[in-house]
Amino acid sequence: MKVVLLSGGSGKRLWPLSNDSRSKQFLKILKNADGHLESMIQRVWGQIGEAGLREHAYVATSKPQVEMIYSQLGSEVNLIVEPERRDTFPAIALAAAFLYSVEGVNLNETIVVMPVDPFVEQSFFHRLKELERVLESAGTDLALMGVQPTYPSEKYGYIIPKPDEGDGRGFIEVQSFREKPCQEEAEAMIRQNGLWNCGVFAFKLDFLINILIANELPIQYDEMLKRYGRLPKISFDYEVVERANRVAAVRYEGSWKDLGTWNTLTEEIESSLIGKGIITDSSENAHVINELDIPITLLGLSDVVVAASPDGILVADKAASPLIKDVMKHSEQRPMYEERRWGRYRVLDYVKYPDGREVLTKRIFIAAGKNLSYQYHSLRDEVWTVVSGHGEMVLNERHFSISAGDVLTIPKENKHSLLAISDIEIIEVQTGSELIEEDIVRLELEWNEIVQLCTV
Repeated sequence: MKVVLLSGGSGKRLWPLSNDSRSKQFLKILKNADGHLESMIQRVWGQIGEAGLREHAYVATSKPQVEMIYSQLGSEVNLIVEPERRDTFPAIALAAAFLYSVEGVNLNETIVVMPVDPFVEQSFFHRLKELERVLESAGTDLALMGVQPTYPSEKYGYIIPKPDEGDGRGFIEVQSFREKPCQEEAEAMIRQNGLWNCGVFAFKLDFLINILIANELPIQYDEMLKRYGRLPKISFDYEVVERANRVAAVRYEGSWKDLGTWNTLTEEIESSLIGKGIITDSSENAHVINELDIPITLLGLSDVVVAASPDGILVADKAASPLIKDVMKHSEQRPMYEERRWGRYRVLDYVKYPDGREVLTKRIFIAAGKNLSYQYHSLRDEVWTVVSGHGEMVLNERHFSISAGDVLTIPKENKHSLLAISDIEIIEVQTGSELIEEDIVRLELEWNEIVQLCTV
């Protein structure tokens, strides 16, 4: 069995902590067993490991999230990277082509696809293994995981079983699906033994490969990458699940939550205050999540969430907080904070002058033993001031040491890299006509290979 974890999202539902590079699954606001803060993707990755599935797991994601995933899960994680964001059907089609033509996975292998960020108990992942058995015993095209509803939710889709269909065989046969019903319809579906659709489904690789062939889509990974931008923007549910003739579902009766909005997420945050600040006793059911260095004080307000990051500040009634996605959907602000495989950076200041010249200032942290890629930029000049730590620098094939107090000028087109011997912090000032993260050409990633390019 192979597990494909879908890591998508545009980063607007938990603004301002989330952005296009740091979607909700990367926010470190949940406590693990050791009392340390972890993200949703780290929590699920740990549960995948406890279930013995990690070596069979892949993360399907988009380019802006690659560095964040490496930062939080390590560089050994298996990634399948979309060349651009589309929807779940193209993402899963790309994953199927990768497993088939690159990994050489047998066509009879069971593929389980699930979101990367469900908030569930460990028993969920043991139940996940049942999907492979159900595909064999039920003889269906698809096997889904359905959650036993705890209330008539209007936010979730529902799996409707066939009339008088029990799960005495360990599964139920599915009659239909219903997306986000009104409360009365949800109550009726629960009476029909309906289940919440949590977006987990399994199929034999052969099933999806045949769908791609029938739709004249590539089954070779390289060709799929070339044609990816022309694939239809459609969900896997609409394109495949709801068109399948034979579908079974496994019932999961444990705890399950989609922590996709501030009001649901704060229900699972143990501490009402994360970061600098004060919440007075007169404030009830209130949360402050602060990533800034300035304190936030909450006085006499209840049922609110205050979230602050370099991207902005949100003050919202918890019941209204799901509206933030619509409020921010047209915002095109660049991410002001990102994690990378080597560390992290935060934008301190950005100015665009009347003549079109831009100046951007970053504080960059590189962890000991990590290095930047050997790279150059076409649109910007950079000046680095080392404020702490020491490391080794490669600049245009020259290899030398740097330490706190050093200032380096790196004009555009100049090739450069840095290895942190100790944790190192740099203030970087960029100047140019267009300051975008995409203005980077990576020539080499591994430090040993970079050093071999040096002549001095």
